[in-house]
Amino acid sequence: MPALASARYGKDNVRVYKVHRDQETGVQSVTEMTVCCLLEGAIETSYTEADNSVVVATDSIKNTIYIKAKEHPVNPPELYASILGQHFLDTYPHISVANVKVVVHRWTRMLVDGKPHPHSFFRDGQETRNVEAVVRRDGLTIKSGIVGLTVLKSTGSAFHGFVRDEFTTLAETWDRILSTDVDCGWTWKKFPNVAAVQDGVERFDKAWEAARDITMKTFALEDSPSVQATMYKMCEQILDAAPETELTNYSLPNKHYFEIDLSWYKGLKNTGKDAEVYAPQSGPNGLIKCEVSRS
Repeated sequence: MPALASARYGKDNVRVYKVHRDQETGVQSVTEMTVCCLLEGAIETSYTEADNSVVVATDSIKNTIYIKAKEHPVNPPELYASILGQHFLDTYPHISVANVKVVVHRWTRMLVDGKPHPHSFFRDGQETRNVEAVVRRDGLTIKSGIVGLTVLKSTGSAFHGFVRDEFTTLAETWDRILSTDVDCGWTWKKFPNVAAVQDGVERFDKAWEAARDITMKTFALEDSPSVQATMYKMCEQILDAAPETELTNYSLPNKHYFEIDLSWYKGLKNTGKDAEVYAPQSGPNGLIKCEVSRS
């Protein structure tokens, strides 16, 4: 006999934009988010018996996302996600878990004549700040992260000493281009309730700023022996910078740039130390992942 093993439902791709207007200075700040909220609980009969009496309509979930964004701060996103998830547990006794994902899109204040403009912004990349909060009746788990931060350095990366066998064609290199789209996350120790999230809420912005700085500084300055070694060093530093986290992780695709042999044209040198023109590759690409926890 079939049995429902698991179920969750809700509203995805809810686009939210909020503006904060400082009445004294006239300066405005903006936040744009994409929100997903999925609920779990005693909802089995809606699947197995067509019983809609246990269903909180997804349209109601969408409306709640907007209302909570109006009633509460949306920054940091960790706090907003916690407040939103807790609402569903407080309001509906048969709901036991709220899964909230918030993706914050990047808007950067314009500089006009060298001065920050009070209400104009630009999109300076596809990088997002991501938060996933799972709210249960016995506490909250929160994961924060950076997704889509594209970085590249034209030297300062090597890869040699790897396994060589009959399947190996890759040449060893002591100098190469290194580029990746950063997907970095850090998981916080469990919070007992929303009040504990709000107490010391500045921890979330500080951790995000530290993780972003560590990622770019380590990427730029380290003479990288491999993506694996560099990402592990980044993880170590994030755990040090954010002592209330218990786990950090990276997922880094190795975006390849291949030298082009142009010697067929008048003996033109464009390989090794003479390489200047490369062909960016769309795939296949290496994909390297790791998680580092506290021992």
